[in-house]
Amino acid sequence: MGKGHGRLALATSATVVVMTAVSLLSASWPGVAGAQGQGTILPGTECPAFPADNVWNTPITGLPVNSDSAKWLASMDSSTTYLHPDYGPSGNPKKPYGIPWQIVSPSQKLVKIHFTYAGQSNPGPYPFSATTPIESGSDRHAIMVNPSTCTLYELYDAHYHPDGKSTAGSGAIWSLESNALRPAGWTSADAAGLPILPGLVNYDEVSSGAMDHAIRFTAECTKEAYVWPARHQAGEDNPDCPPMGARFRLSAGFSLPSSECSTMCQTVITTMKTYGLILADNGSNWFFQGTADTRWTYAEVDQLKQIPASQFVAVNESCLKVSSNSGEAYQPGTSGYTASCG
Repeated sequence: MGKGHGRLALATSATVVVMTAVSLLSASWPGVAGAQGQGTILPGTECPAFPADNVWNTPITGLPVNSDSAKWLASMDSSTTYLHPDYGPSGNPKKPYGIPWQIVSPSQKLVKIHFTYAGQSNPGPYPFSATTPIESGSDRHAIMVNPSTCTLYELYDAHYHPDGKSTAGSGAIWSLESNALRPAGWTSADAAGLPILPGLVNYDEVSSGAMDHAIRFTAECTKEAYVWPARHQAGEDNPDCPPMGARFRLSAGFSLPSSECSTMCQTVITTMKTYGLILADNGSNWFFQGTADTRWTYAEVDQLKQIPASQFVAVNESCLKVSSNSGEAYQPGTSGYTASCG
């Protein structure tokens, strides 16, 4: 499992739980944009995992290598490290590793949350209850989706208590149909100020043979900076380390034989080549996150431990940015992409 959230750097059956955020169209939530096209559909819902033109859902095969790629990789011990799936069987069939998420009933009671970092949290209320699954370990993420409104609710360091006394470190509410980002400088339930759910390796997607979005991962050292689409940093004074939001792509020439890498393994590899990894939190180097799901097998996750970090490069995705406050990205084949990315 990862080493932690880095939250103290702030200056001021499958277990499937998905929730839609409160209508982010409210003027009290800065930066909320209008709805865009439909992206990847979240399993068990009719909700997109953000619009199709969102940066999470944008292929990066044609992007140039970032000029800082070599030093970032060195800081992450890439020459000697292999990727590690931070999800899968735990030995307890009822409590697999990974980040759980829950689809909640539209009638689920909403409750007030008392936040440690209230100034950078959406006040809610949240559809959080005694039955909401919470991630094991120190981060204690809780992720909920309301399928009726396509609202995503995410909490960090979540603790449920009755009578309106529930607490969390921070919380964020997202419209899954909007490209709006958090206000600049704001955290979320993740150190980078990004949503967690769209970056998880999801069993249903992988088993279908297609996972069309970037994957969330961690690094031990991140510097005191963030790059679009990230909105927050939790790093240290080390210019050699990558910033939050940095994106990495697996070499197109890398392969594993089918005898050592099943169809599901090959699907994840293809995703890493096409959509890559987005640095979203402090933690163990090259740990990438997936859903807590009782259907994962040891073979399906262990096969992915054969991917060497040395086969990745950091890419420069700044040319994809349409607007600083939006996750909308220029798409390959469009005039905007050609003009900006070449």
